[in-house]
Amino acid sequence: MDILSTALAQDIVTRTMRIIPYNVNVMDANGSIIASGNAARLGELHAGALLALAKKLTVEIDEASARNLHGAQPGINLPLTVHGRLCGAVGLSGAPAEVRQFGELVRLTAEMILEQAQLAGELQRDSRYREAFVLNLINADHAADQADLNAWAHRLGVSFAQPHNVYVLELDDGDTAPAHLQGLQPRLQARLPSALTAAAGPRELVILDFEDHQQHALATLLRETCPQPHTLTMGIALQGIAGVATSYQSARTAARVARARDGKRSGQRLYSYYDHALPVLLSGLNTGWQGAQLRAPIEKLGKNKDMLQRTLEVWFAHDGHPAATAEALHIHRNTLDYRLRRIGDITGLDLARLEDRFMLYISVLLSSP
Repeated sequence: MDILSTALAQDIVTRTMRIIPYNVNVMDANGSIIASGNAARLGELHAGALLALAKKLTVEIDEASARNLHGAQPGINLPLTVHGRLCGAVGLSGAPAEVRQFGELVRLTAEMILEQAQLAGELQRDSRYREAFVLNLINADHAADQADLNAWAHRLGVSFAQPHNVYVLELDDGDTAPAHLQGLQPRLQARLPSALTAAAGPRELVILDFEDHQQHALATLLRETCPQPHTLTMGIALQGIAGVATSYQSARTAARVARARDGKRSGQRLYSYYDHALPVLLSGLNTGWQGAQLRAPIEKLGKNKDMLQRTLEVWFAHDGHPAATAEALHIHRNTLDYRLRRIGDITGLDLARLEDRFMLYISVLLSSP
């Protein structure tokens, strides 16, 4: 890929002609004018630039020399070098005695613009490289390329020897979420250079933390860099490169479970696998004939299912305390007692018996949205 593009060449012309009263031309490595303050010269082969490129030296062309060079005009031409690589030339039109004092200034400005552009491109490529690594890590089916992932981690200088945390940030915004997420990623990378991030969806950012930051510290940082309403969920901390996918899945499941328990709340929400470990772990049981049997008690509740299931959810959330449950449901204690007896009669489960209560608890968890 060429260092000197037409867009960068025009940027050089525009910037330098703001500060000097002479026309500036920028030529590529073949001596062709690719940007100029005089649009009529675009595409011309610049004789002075060819000499400067061949000699790798500044070349001045006066009136007499210009008459002997086809299409040449008086001026000064300087080769452009970026990190030791000759990439083009810059020329100033005018009598050499007049423009000579500006030559080195223009060249330094041009090379600075090119170096900054090259650095930005390298940083962007590095960012994409790091993001691709994270996306491969959170893919649970990577047993076949474990060696490749280890080599990738070595090149990036990251180690999975110690437990690491995966966080999932989810933005609430609808159509504007992708734009917010795209802007957030570089800001977050600047504040947490040791972390790896990747956009796993239009509203979802994965943050792989190797420094064991406290979740509340990360949440505080995100409030400063991400004012949009969002959810931040911490997954289970695991050791080893294969644990990243598990940690990611645990964070996503914890976010779903926590949102179902919290209802629709706006603003910035903080969740953790460790606050919802049991329902997260049990969520894996919700398949096959076993899952159907575990959901069966709630399915038996019939036409009053929604009301009775909500009663159970609140009852379990308050650890079976009648007064707190009744208050949360805004019902009388006698009404709560009636509903619980009704649930026992319909399901055939004795809520005073630990095993039956646990069966009903699992049924509620697996039946919740």
